[in-house]
Amino acid sequence: MQYSHEIQSMCPIQQGALHPSAPIPVEGRWVNPKEVIAISGLSHGVGACAPQQGAAKLTLNVKEGVIEEVLIETIGCSGMTHSAAMASEILTGKTILEAMNTDLVCDAINVAMREIFLQFAYGRTQSAFSEGGLEIGAALEDLGKTQKSQVGTSYATRAKGPRYMEVAEGYVTRLALDTDNEIIGYEYLNLGKMMAEVNKGVAADEAMSLAKGSYGRFDEAVTFVNPRQD
Repeated sequence: MQYSHEIQSMCPIQQGALHPSAPIPVEGRWVNPKEVIAISGLSHGVGACAPQQGAAKLTLNVKEGVIEEVLIETIGCSGMTHSAAMASEILTGKTILEAMNTDLVCDAINVAMREIFLQFAYGRTQSAFSEGGLEIGAALEDLGKTQKSQVGTSYATRAKGPRYMEVAEGYVTRLALDTDNEIIGYEYLNLGKMMAEVNKGVAADEAMSLAKGSYGRFDEAVTFVNPRQD
């Protein structure tokens, strides 16, 4: 290590306050992390690319510094879906420090990685106060039984009003309107449930019928609107 002439000529003075770093909560324990292996937990990070055309949500389950489980959800950019596929192969097995300094193909996923790293480094993970943390597979459970991301898509114009296209329950097939032409409910198709039935051997038409449902005062509608055509 090299010191400048000014530093070499200074007289040494002892530091008085030799305090350790502040402890952070790590899976139900208080830890003073000095190495990456001290970091564990499960948490989420969200990032967007520079033009903010798309966004990515990244969920990591980290055990003793190593990423054991990854969930990547994307929206708004077709290329990002392929980037997510590649990132899922890249991330597992790396330490969280390695992952933050690895090109994860897409800007939005890289930003999500940066944001989630901050949560882990500062002890702000979802499982910070959960003794032993969450098992591997916990991230997948966030998707529910049909293993499909929660997606919401709504569109509106001043001239023609709102259109609900997809909500948590599923793909919206019809909007229910009252006498004032206001939305009072909707019919939806749960694509995850439908495909699960198809995989069981159920015919597509029957699977679609089984996967349909409605929300709100759908049965009281005066008129119905297809949100993509009407």
